[in-house]
Amino acid sequence: MTSAPPVPVRKTLTVLDHRIEVAAGRTIEQLWQHRDRGLLDGPHGALVDAHRDLVKAETAVTFHRVLLARLASGEFPVDQALLARIDRTVDQLAEVAGERDAQQATVQAALEQIETAAPPQPPRQVSTSDFAALLAITQGAKLHEHLVTRRLAVATTSRTRISYHQLQRLETAGLVHRDTSHPVHAGQPITLTDAGRAVLAAPRPAGPPGTSPPPVPWASTALARSRH
Repeated sequence: MTSAPPVPVRKTLTVLDHRIEVAAGRTIEQLWQHRDRGLLDGPHGALVDAHRDLVKAETAVTFHRVLLARLASGEFPVDQALLARIDRTVDQLAEVAGERDAQQATVQAALEQIETAAPPQPPRQVSTSDFAALLAITQGAKLHEHLVTRRLAVATTSRTRISYHQLQRLETAGLVHRDTSHPVHAGQPITLTDAGRAVLAAPRPAGPPGTSPPPVPWASTALARSRH
């Protein structure tokens, strides 16, 4: 009897990995991380989702191929039970290989959409304080108006301070979006635009001493805890 292939704990290589990295300008590991943090646009997010399914399919192919090699290695006595297991494993290998090929075609279609699109504009560089504000917004932020003073203030889950003037600047730059369908006294949710996500996903150049950029969300244990 065969068992289901184990869930992969490490990334399995696929024949499309190199093309994906060239088209996206990032490693597979970075793309998976950025997808988990919601930093990818629609086409790149769809590509990563399809690639993850391809990795699972490729893992299943490897599992059944290794099992077949073990059955034919001489480890087991040749009898009807072994022959039945070999036949069953060959059928299963053919099935998962077909699923892998179908998923590979899905990834290739998503990849070609990115390859034929206009080259993306390089993400703009922002100040350290604006970078920190964008990080805070990914964890939850709302614009509130005080009922008495009418003062506008941004409340963030991470308690990062964002002034209304800074929010306006980020909005003007096209990095954040404010949901004005909600009344401001109840709180208007603030989210990142594709351009804002690109800023967070892009490598940060090293600055002068004392101006190091803040850590990305997945590098900070404290920030990671605040999301749960």
